[in-house]
Amino acid sequence: MIVRPETPLLDKVPTPKELRDLPKAQLRQLADELREEVISAASISGGHFGAGLGVVELTVALHYVFNTPNDKIIWDVGHQAYPHKILTGRRDGIRGIRQGDGLAPFTKRAESDYDPFGAGHSSTSISAALGMAVANKLDGKEGRAIAVIGDGAMSAGMAYEAMNNAKQAGNRLIVILNDNDMSIAPAVGALSAYLAKIISSETFLSLRGFGKKIIEMLPRPLADRARLWEESARGMALGGGTLFDELGFYYVGPIDGHNMDHLLPVLENVRDTEEGPILVHVVTEKGKGHPFQEPQLEKYHAVPQFDLLTKERKKSTPKAPTFTNVYAEALIAEAKVDTKIVAITAAMPSGTGIDKFAKEFPERSFDVGIAEQHAVTFAAGLVTQGYKPFVTIYSTFLQRAYDQIVHDVAVQNLPVRFAIDRAGLVGADGPTHAGSFDIGYLCSLPNFVVMAAADEAEMMHMVATAASIEDRPSAVRYPRGEGSGVAYPAKGDVLEIGKGRIVKEGTTVAIVSLGARLGEALKAAEELESRGLSTTVADARFAKPVDEKMLKDLAATHDLLITIEEGAIGGFGAHVMDYLAGEGILDGALKVRALKLPDVFQDHDKPEKMYEDAGLNASGIVSAVLKALGRNDLGQSVAN
Repeated sequence: MIVRPETPLLDKVPTPKELRDLPKAQLRQLADELREEVISAASISGGHFGAGLGVVELTVALHYVFNTPNDKIIWDVGHQAYPHKILTGRRDGIRGIRQGDGLAPFTKRAESDYDPFGAGHSSTSISAALGMAVANKLDGKEGRAIAVIGDGAMSAGMAYEAMNNAKQAGNRLIVILNDNDMSIAPAVGALSAYLAKIISSETFLSLRGFGKKIIEMLPRPLADRARLWEESARGMALGGGTLFDELGFYYVGPIDGHNMDHLLPVLENVRDTEEGPILVHVVTEKGKGHPFQEPQLEKYHAVPQFDLLTKERKKSTPKAPTFTNVYAEALIAEAKVDTKIVAITAAMPSGTGIDKFAKEFPERSFDVGIAEQHAVTFAAGLVTQGYKPFVTIYSTFLQRAYDQIVHDVAVQNLPVRFAIDRAGLVGADGPTHAGSFDIGYLCSLPNFVVMAAADEAEMMHMVATAASIEDRPSAVRYPRGEGSGVAYPAKGDVLEIGKGRIVKEGTTVAIVSLGARLGEALKAAEELESRGLSTTVADARFAKPVDEKMLKDLAATHDLLITIEEGAIGGFGAHVMDYLAGEGILDGALKVRALKLPDVFQDHDKPEKMYEDAGLNASGIVSAVLKALGRNDLGQSVAN
């Protein structure tokens, strides 16, 4: 049964237009109702949770003060935007978020005029907002661009690159630093709120501008000392901000992000000032108002569906260990016998299993924050001193460090090991998080060894293999979710580089699978056998180097060779065809087909539905084989 909270005021506010008609005295009630609606919706849909609860009051205040959508609010990573979606005409769909044909899990331009920029990766908001603000400046428009960025996302260099160029935007750019880990400022109260209100006022800003002009008239030594006095005075009063001042921002804060009496006057002052750009430091509590009795578990970043009355969370019973957990076991096993192995992740220790490694080897585990570029070059530096770093990052996030992979690792042929989690489709997180491209972007690099684990046992072997590779970079990719349930050893064996394995032997059709589609390939083989088509199934293991001998043998003894991968065009299948073409094998009667992800960004849905749409499940493989051989669904020959 769906339990909906009583929300009489929220019911009257379908869009920000109606919100701005409310008296300020009612905004506290509206925020309370909005928080209850977020909790109720999450109980049905699950998904991102803590970040949205933390910005409820800030969301209300921003839409109340600013003239959205003419003023642009850019949410850094969309998981804090659930309250924003509810207030911007999408409340009816909020309980279907992240589900097939439902609302996107992040902001999405095609979904609403109130979403000026889509974001599933962090630390992009200031750059995007700067572009919008400068465009307004060039066009002579007064619209503001407001970037809302978390303190975690501020660990990425891109945020500072944007801030370093922000001065040219002037008062059209506002950055809201949502500090939800209390990592910059201590607890804030009435005094800091009062000071923030004063120093953001037009009177103070005008006096400050006048003071700057006086300083510019002073001799250099006196001017430098006067600037230092001004910065120090503001720093003592407000708890920080000098760094942001140096980057060209006028710093205001910290203020309590849950107190409307603090938020509204500061945001109104910031909106109306001619100074800029401005950074407003807002302190919030991630997960504020969550309904659970336990302490906040990682701030309840994401939750499964739960019963709104009992607060019991719905948990599925795992049938097999996840690839991520098996990877952690494998890495720990290798590190126990090799003291040079270290692990690096970029702000995702629990998501990648490195938290487990860190418990065993705290001195050999490094979480560098949202800084994938730094993670890769940091690893390269470690390698030069004899260490064996495993850079453990989601496929979609590793894309952000491609130049470092090329320039700092591949060109120098350094044996950095990459463990690529979430390879392939990821379901509800959609196209921004799909691991579709790593096969293509790594296999194109000289000397790289690229492996893909078909099951838990292969995962163990591939980690052991990567640990043994001393003369070139290597990577092992593996999907999100559970393995196939096969038994696996406590420690893996080292595989022969570029050597695949035959899992099932046949004579007519050869299916060469890379990665975790192997189970579907075996199911397809059973179906094809029932139609009279003898089928071989091979596990390629290596996307690069490909097993040339195995491919040549299969090509010589089968009518059809079909490759399967959880990756985009230009990956494993392309490399197989390149080899076959180079050997002249494609000049004969052999039919070759490559099954891969479609050349589109697939929208979020259940993973099994997404793989069905991509034709990468058993039925899709069977259909591709029958089509290639000119057979109908009954296995009968038909004219091409």
